[in-house]
Amino acid sequence: MVLGLGIDIIEIERIKKSIEQYGERFLNKVFTNEEIKYCNSKFNKYQHYAARFAAKEAVYKALASGWKEGLRWKDIEIQNDVSGMPSINPSGKLQAFLSDNTQLRISISHSENYVTSVAIIFQNSPK
Repeated sequence: MVLGLGIDIIEIERIKKSIEQYGERFLNKVFTNEEIKYCNSKFNKYQHYAARFAAKEAVYKALASGWKEGLRWKDIEIQNDVSGMPSINPSGKLQAFLSDNTQLRISISHSENYVTSVAIIFQNSPK
């Protein structure tokens, strides 16, 4: 059963400007150390930062009440497996929300100027 669905689209240039204007303050508020390390290792780091930002926004939208419940940006860490498929490493309030039979999946796509992400929260059927 689907519990929540969220989608976000963002201009890569908007994230680039935020990073240039606010620097470490912005990065450390929104991204985990692992996300910063990953993005900085990429040729187009702003595209990767924008992808993670859009995914986090999509998760907030899927939760519908994430901000009200005290969820923080860093509670949602975006990782990639060896094939490049993105996934969530939850912590804090997000980890507490997700039960053993609840899953959170994301998908990320980008073009030259935009990044979009979809998040879906669903409950596994009882066995």
